[in-house]
Amino acid sequence: MIEFKNVTKKYDNQVVALNDISIKIEPGEFVFLVGPSGAGKSTFIKMLLKEVDPTMGEIIVGNKSLRGITRKDVPYYRRKIGMVFQDYRLIPNLNVYENVAFAMRVIDATPKEIRRRVPMVLALVGLSDRSKSFPNELSGGEQQRVSLARAITNNPTILIADEPTGNLDPETAKDIMRLIMDINKAGTTVLMATHAKDIVDSSKRRVIALEKGRIVRDEKKGRYEFDAEN
Repeated sequence: MIEFKNVTKKYDNQVVALNDISIKIEPGEFVFLVGPSGAGKSTFIKMLLKEVDPTMGEIIVGNKSLRGITRKDVPYYRRKIGMVFQDYRLIPNLNVYENVAFAMRVIDATPKEIRRRVPMVLALVGLSDRSKSFPNELSGGEQQRVSLARAITNNPTILIADEPTGNLDPETAKDIMRLIMDINKAGTTVLMATHAKDIVDSSKRRVIALEKGRIVRDEKKGRYEFDAEN
């Protein structure tokens, strides 16, 4: 479970990124986080990752308050969260297999665990035949599949996807969304921040809409409902 209790974030420059946010996301839910640029989506995600702390309020993840997590414990907390970015963030001098394996090495997985798990995850995202390819040899869609494989290789309970289809053509975006939906069906909680109106409208999933740091809509089978350029 993810819960924000009366969370406000005011930065040093006096910008209020989030203003008295209260929300609950249940285990296994798929939630779109939408809103115009500057609405507070990035701050919402950074707080879940414990990159920034609330000015006021409390955040609970998995029945544990993030207040009690010390700086040295943050890497252990993040192990339960997979992260997918718009710009992929692959390591250019590592091949596909090595990029995914790197995420496991960071948490001290054994070589045996890595040899067992990485091929399974690459098969799941349809990249078994590209394991020895380097990022610059892949299409954008293939790079995002690697990013997705890396995000789920440690069996996270939460997957955060920040504009995962933003750099992809419509057909490739659909393929990536199918993969993310399959991951959600397997029990992973998914939070996806996006401006992709067509994807949100066609998915008929829960939509939390932010505007000027406040929740303006929270709908079970919601729609995007912002201008296309936002």
